[in-house]
Amino acid sequence: MNLTEEAKKIINDSEYQAELTEMIEQANQLLEANGIVPTDLQWTVLINHINEMIKRSKAGEKMTGIDPELFAEVSSEALSIAGELVKSIGNLMIDEMYVLSIHFETAKQNSVE
Repeated sequence: MNLTEEAKKIINDSEYQAELTEMIEQANQLLEANGIVPTDLQWTVLINHINEMIKRSKAGEKMTGIDPELFAEVSSEALSIAGELVKSIGNLMIDEMYVLSIHFETAKQNSVE
């Protein structure tokens, strides 16, 4: 995993740096186990999203409702990885899993091309 300067800045500026670093490492392990390799830009966007999820978790903020039907095309692998991270962060609605899964589904397409 190569981190862009922007990704490093997100991590360094995060008020939850330790949790963010731990979740990035967990995401990396889950992605590697599933043979998914995000681009540098995809990592940066993912890290920003995870950071925002941690903030919502700590603040007790909830997402507005997501229609799971919109994510019917998302693979079980992408949903599983997202579910693991949402569970690890804790205090998040299941809706977070669906939105997060798009990062993994998109990165999964890198190896298909």
